[in-house]
Amino acid sequence: MAVRGRKPKPTALKVLEGNPGHRPLNKKEPMPKGKLPRCPDWLEDDAKKEWKRLGKVLAEMGMLTEIDRAAFAGYCQAYARWKGAEEFITQHGDMVRTPNGYLQQVPQVSIAQTNLKIMLKFCEQFGLTPSARSRMIGEDASSDRDVDEMELLLRG
Repeated sequence: MAVRGRKPKPTALKVLEGNPGHRPLNKKEPMPKGKLPRCPDWLEDDAKKEWKRLGKVLAEMGMLTEIDRAAFAGYCQAYARWKGAEEFITQHGDMVRTPNGYLQQVPQVSIAQTNLKIMLKFCEQFGLTPSARSRMIGEDASSDRDVDEMELLLRG
């Protein structure tokens, strides 16, 4: 039932569009050089492994710089905690019987869920999901940053 003044929710999937709000793109966005920052010593071992695995790729793409160190460390630490909780669940199961005989969910289930949510938020920031990558605009390596806007307009 449609409420007066409100649009009904669409039932079909909406097609992804490039800049639906037609907001001007920031042509003067700061672009720090992509360089793999030093891995923090305090990260867990699995977090350090993830740092090495994914950090190199992101730095090569220009998606990870020195100023992104804390955010990437947050992703890696959440990854390590998520992985540890999932390994526990795989080995021991997700339920335990209490002394009274009731089944109770082990704490690792909520630890895994919480850290997966944290990871996914960071993944969106670093373009690590298909939908996040579809919203990103990469710089063409062959393009010149000092191209005249009028020249671009005339070229179409």
